[in-house]
Amino acid sequence: MKDEFKNSWAVILGGSQGLGFASARKLASHGMNICIVHRDRKSDVSKLENAFNDLRDLGVELKTFNMDLLKIETQKEVIAAIPQGSVSLLLHSIAKGSVKPLYAENDEALDQEDFLLTIRAMGTSWLEWTQAFIKAGLFAKDARNLAFTSEGNKKALKYYGAVSAAKATLESLMRQMALELAPLGIRSNCIQAGVTRTISFNRIPGSEQVAQFTEKRNPFHRLTRPEDVANAVYLLTKEEAAWINGAVIPVDGGESIR
Repeated sequence: MKDEFKNSWAVILGGSQGLGFASARKLASHGMNICIVHRDRKSDVSKLENAFNDLRDLGVELKTFNMDLLKIETQKEVIAAIPQGSVSLLLHSIAKGSVKPLYAENDEALDQEDFLLTIRAMGTSWLEWTQAFIKAGLFAKDARNLAFTSEGNKKALKYYGAVSAAKATLESLMRQMALELAPLGIRSNCIQAGVTRTISFNRIPGSEQVAQFTEKRNPFHRLTRPEDVANAVYLLTKEEAAWINGAVIPVDGGESIR
């Protein structure tokens, strides 16, 4: 149904690539207007514009902000650009963090600054944006508040210490928002995506070995694709998903059961 999300907006934090952009494309194909807030190099802007034009060709309105997602000024600009009461989905897809070991003989180990930046970017910034949207009256009556987590939320993976801490923070905040924001009509959930070849995943040292191991243990013997996760995002925005609140939903083909 092309008009099932007529006049509705999805605001995607970190939506210029990977899971965020795949979700934008899926939602746009069903008629939802898209706002993408991202941070990319100026040298990549022309390539991004081609991708953004593909979204516009789907017949929806698209707004993009290439700005620092952790600055109040960015929130203010986005809020001023979106109609009140129109945000049906806020999707947190920020992948900005340190992938360093806890210990190293040189100066390459995680320090306090690494932890604080990663936890804020990939964890508490979700709450910051949510609170700002509530205060500005942007959320629709039946809104969905989603964030991407990973199996690193409870399993140890080398070089993943800061990100793991951020994901644990993210999920804890999700549970609190599910409880405290329900009276506002906001449903909060996390999608635990399986291992997916994205730019952020490829930055993790040893990512190729992780991918090979995952292909073997996944019941379907393949990695998760961005489109798999985007399909789940779309399903969770539908009216039929209104009673799902406070859940961490694996979208990994059964990868995490082994």
